[in-house]
Amino acid sequence: MTTEAGFVQPKDETAAAAIEEIGAELAMFDDWMDRYQYIIELGRSLPEFPSEWRNDAHRVPGCQSQVWLEAREEGGRLFFAGASDAAIVSGLVALLMRVYSGRSREEIRATTPVFLHELGLVKALSTNRGNGVEAMARAMIARAG
Repeated sequence: MTTEAGFVQPKDETAAAAIEEIGAELAMFDDWMDRYQYIIELGRSLPEFPSEWRNDAHRVPGCQSQVWLEAREEGGRLFFAGASDAAIVSGLVALLMRVYSGRSREEIRATTPVFLHELGLVKALSTNRGNGVEAMARAMIARAG
C-alpha cells in the first residue's frame, strides 16, 4: 500500500460500499446545513497536499474554486491526492477520494458520478458547485483511462 504523503487510502472495501456509507452518514443529519458542516469536516481530514502540486498541471478544469488532483498507480490500484482552496469543496474532494482512491482502474471507470445525484448532493449545491463536483469525479475517472 502506498505510503507517499498526500494520497488517500481506502477506508471502505469497494466504491459501492463507500457510496452506501456516505449515504448513511448524510442521512444521519436532518437538514443540508448540518450535512454541509459534515462535508466541511471531511475536507479537514484530507492528507496534506504538497504545495508543489498546487499548479495548473494539477488543476481540475470546470470547478468554480481551485481544485488540484494527483494520481499514482500502485499494485494495480490508483491512489488519489487532492485539495481545494474552499472549505466545502475540500469536503467534496474528500468525499470523492473516499469513493475513488485505492480502487482498480476498472472499478473507477464503472463508478459513474450518478451517485452524486442519488445522494442529493448535486441538487443541494449551487449550480457551479454541482458542476464542479461532477467535473472532479470525471477527472478521476479520466485518470483511470
